[in-house]
Formats: sequence, structure tokens, C-alpha cells
Amino acid sequence: MAVIHLQKGPINCELLILFFIDFFVNLQPIEKQEMSSHQFSSSLLENAVHEFSKLPGIGRKTALRLVLHLLKQSEQEVEIFGNAFIQLRKEIQYCQSCHNISDTEICHLCSNPARDHQTVCVVENIKDVMSIENTQQFRGLYHVLGGIISPMDGIGPSDLEIESLILRVTTDHIKEIILALSTTMEGDTTNFYIFRKLAPLNIKITTIARGIAIGDELEYADEITLGRSILNRVEFTNSFK
Repeated sequence: MAVIHLQKGPINCELLILFFIDFFVNLQPIEKQEMSSHQFSSSLLENAVHEFSKLPGIGRKTALRLVLHLLKQSEQEVEIFGNAFIQLRKEIQYCQSCHNISDTEICHLCSNPARDHQTVCVVENIKDVMSIENTQQFRGLYHVLGGIISPMDGIGPSDLEIESLILRVTTDHIKEIILALSTTMEGDTTNFYIFRKLAPLNIKITTIARGIAIGDELEYADEITLGRSILNRVEFTNSFK
């Protein structure tokens, strides 16, 4: 264990920073070594833990706990668990219209005659569709881009479902496009790019309102969010409808 010997007099901040950098850099190989030196009683167990730990947010300790839990289940229950993912990977489809995950060529949202087929909400991914659907406030259709423009990640407009959106607008008589992308630089860039592409088509293009979330205090809101909340203010009578 490293020990800091403090002496009387002013502390050299530069040396202190260098010490902590050196300490944490040298600590990482030790942690990795301890992790790799952990011995499993079974290679099958180790392989299962390794595969679970590949999942996002799952460390080796959590992976081990999950695997041990599965070992306590019956063989039939584990087979059902495993087959669910195998079937998902083999049989899942993407809607040919909105690119949402589906069991059929056209998802149940696009094929639902009760939905507003002239209003399309553009979202980044499938999770956003689920989030908006959970609000039960939107009755139109969706268009999943599959990401947002991000030059740093090598993602350009051609990597997204933007051209299919333009084709959809021209062929399906869409009246309104709602841009519901992340409120980030990449999200705003994608919004602007889509706006420029759709502008010549003379359709209504809107974006979701941005403001202070319910339960938030003004002192913790950033200036951009607070400013947009002021600009996008509504009649008080409409605030509780």
C-alpha cells in the first residue's frame, strides 16, 4: 500500500497530482491481475460467467451471481430461458415502414388503422418508441433512424434511415413530422439535417418541447434548458390540462 509522507510547509500540488496519477495507473494492473487470477472450479462455469459479463452493465461478480442462480433452476426452465434468446435472434424482424422491432414485416403500430397515419414521430432508437408509447399521449406513427449523426463515431446521414423517411413522406401523404431526438449537439445536428431535407416538401415539421422537468428546481437547470423553457412558455390554463 502506498503511503504519503506529509511534511510541514506548503504542499506541492503538482507533485501531489502526479502521485495520484501514478498510484491509480499502477493500481489498474493489480486489479486486473486479481480478477484474472480468480480460479473457477469448472471451465463451463467460467465460460458462462464470461459470456454474461459481456452484457452492458454486468460485471463479473454480477455475472457469477446470475449464472449460479440459473444453476439452481430446473433444466427445463434454463432451456426456456436460453431458447427465448435464440428464437429472438433468429426470428426478429424490423418493420419495413418504420424500422421498429417487429414479429412481422409491418409492425402492429403501422398496421393499426386507429393510429394517425399522417403524423410521424422521428426517434433515434427503439427504446425511444417504448418511452413515448408509455406516455399514452401520442397516437401517430414512428420512424426509427437507428442512431444520430455523430462524426466522432463515424456515423453519417447515409448510415441512418433518413432517405427512407423522405421516401415515406412523399409516398404516404404525411402531413406532420415530429422530431423527437436527443437534446444534444448530435441530436440537434440530425434534426437540422432532416429539416433541410424535408423543407422543400412543404409539410409541417415540429420538434418536442424542451423545458424544466416536473420536480426539478430552477437553480439546478442549465441555462439553455431554462432559456428554452421561457421561450416555449404556454398559457397557464394549458399547463394543467
